[in-house]
Amino acid sequence: MELKIKYFEGAKELEINPKGNLIDVYANEDVFVPYMGYAMIPLGFAMKLPLGFIAKLYPRSSTFKTFGLIQTNHVGIIDETYCGDNDQWMYPVQCTQPKQVVKTEVYGHKVSIAGTWVKKGDKIAQFEIIKATPTGQYNFVPVEHLDGVDRGGFGSTGRR
Repeated sequence: MELKIKYFEGAKELEINPKGNLIDVYANEDVFVPYMGYAMIPLGFAMKLPLGFIAKLYPRSSTFKTFGLIQTNHVGIIDETYCGDNDQWMYPVQCTQPKQVVKTEVYGHKVSIAGTWVKKGDKIAQFEIIKATPTGQYNFVPVEHLDGVDRGGFGSTGRR
């Protein structure tokens, strides 16, 4: 399947990793995320997905260990309509475990800020391309009772 991709200036081109099933993506700018702060890390590309497909963006298994970052929306969903020249893919993160301390000046006072640096070119996330749920093919029918056996509620494995 051919995918049209537009790279932004200085972006690392995507490669298929033969050791995994997902496609790694890289930070396209240096970004400092302060402790408990939020940032959008630009990934350096826009892509046109085929009709009927979506991409799911996830953290890499080492993202938290390496950077102390969690993905704020847990799974990013990119659909086929997000495909304009300026629709750069971004990685939304929050720093919950700082890895560095930055010394800076705020209003004339020297302060230290804990957080995490993500440097341009760092492998930060990964994505997969899958078929989207077909729209218009489901008809939700309200009922008074379902025919299934209760498992025991949310968070249950069915054990009582």
